Amino acid sequence: MTAFAPDHSRNLSGTGKVAVVTLSDTRTEKNDTGGDIIVELATKSGHQIVKRTLLKEDPQQITEAVQQLAIDPSVEVILMTGGTGISRRDNTYEIIAGMLTRQMPGYGELFRTLSYQEIGPAAMLSRAQAGLLEQTLLFTMPGSPGAVRLAMEKLILPELGHLLQESQR
Repeated sequence: MTAFAPDHSRNLSGTGKVAVVTLSDTRTEKNDTGGDIIVELATKSGHQIVKRTLLKEDPQQITEAVQQLAIDPSVEVILMTGGTGISRRDNTYEIIAGMLTRQMPGYGELFRTLSYQEIGPAAMLSRAQAGLLEQTLLFTMPGSPGAVRLAMEKLILPELGHLLQESQR
C-alpha cells in the first residue's frame, strides 16, 4: 500500500450529498448496473444519495439536468456514468468540458492509467473527466461496471472528503 503525504490525507472521511446521473440510450432503472454500483459504494462510504437520474444521451437534456443539479443546494457532488467513449452518441465529454468552471485533469489521467493496468490499450477510449461546476464537484465515468468500480474505489471515494473541503474554500 502506498503512503500518502500527511498534509494531503486530512479529512478524507468527510461525507457529501451526492447526485447520481446515468447516461444511456439502453439502460433502464432495472438494469442500471453502473448507477447501482455508485449508489452502493457511496452509501457504504457514508455519503448520502440525494438524487438519482437516468437520462438519454441527448445534449440538451444532459446540459439542463446538470445545470439544475449544480444549483441545487442539496447537491455537493454529481457522479455521472456513461457517454464517455468515442461513439457518435457519446457527448458527455464535450458537454461537461464546456460547463466546468475548474477542471481536474489529474482524475482522467489517473483513471486511464489505472484502466490501462486492467484492460490494456483500450483505456485510451475513455474520456473520463472531473472538475468543479462553481462549487459542485462533478465526476464522469464510463458506463461499464468495472470502470465505475475502479473510479469509485481507487480515485473518487478515497479523496472525496478532501475534495469537498477544498471545493468549499
